[in-house]
Amino acid sequence: MSRRRKRMELPKSKSRNKQRDSRGFMDHIREANLKASISANRPLNGRSLRHIQASLAETQEYDDATINGWTRLLRWILALMLLPLCYLTSATFIGQFSDEALHKGFWHSKEFWFFAIGALLMSGWFFTGLCRRLFLFLYVLGHELTHALFVYLHLGWVSDFKASADGGYIATNKTNILISLSPYFFPFWSIALLSIYGIIQLCTTLPPYSEDILLGLTGATWTFHLLWTLWMIPRDQPDLKENDTFFSLVLIYLANIILLSVMLCFAAETLTWHEFFASWCINAENLYDLTRGYVQSVS
Repeated sequence: MSRRRKRMELPKSKSRNKQRDSRGFMDHIREANLKASISANRPLNGRSLRHIQASLAETQEYDDATINGWTRLLRWILALMLLPLCYLTSATFIGQFSDEALHKGFWHSKEFWFFAIGALLMSGWFFTGLCRRLFLFLYVLGHELTHALFVYLHLGWVSDFKASADGGYIATNKTNILISLSPYFFPFWSIALLSIYGIIQLCTTLPPYSEDILLGLTGATWTFHLLWTLWMIPRDQPDLKENDTFFSLVLIYLANIILLSVMLCFAAETLTWHEFFASWCINAENLYDLTRGYVQSVS
């Protein structure tokens, strides 16, 4: 059966789509959150108009209540089992990043500074609201292209595609957890940038400063992915509800912290995969000893 990813729609309130007085971007965000909070507590008020949604059925309406009680319970159990992995990977990443930055001079490197400059510029554009509608369109486009890419990776096909600043969707014959959640951990524009750079590098010789530009653009595109993803997640995403919100959030966090760890290992010249994994194992052993000591003290 052909399936359609549920339409991704931005709120149609004029107060969010029309330029008004001198209010900043964060004022619009606070107003949108207030309206969403008010509407969430009103019954039968067309609450779906305030969602940014992605669709799943071409021939039938998407039903939020697609997870039965047993499936939801199993996913909660699995999510709880993944929490220690989230903690261990986060602790290892923070420890290794701190060690590289403070003791091994990573923050002096050009990789760190060009990436940081790109990230700071993108953060400034995001919080000031400059080019907001253009960036919103790019985010929706990347979101839907990521869904489509993972559909093809799973040997499915896409029969319809739409992306605009007002929302988007894809029509597909296949969906699963990875396809649904991929836009929340796969930085599409960063991967596209690196792919284009690799192709150009194979075809011609690039000047030395091209790597610095690449680092800055990578920092900007990854920050773009991170900030807009954080902005979208609290807005009742069907992609998350389809697979249970708690389980989805844990999986998204784990995937993103693993991605950050991979980026750190590539960027830091003195950090190897073996050292990172060895540090992870040490943290796992410490967590085990701490947990066992606590259990013994309680019993």
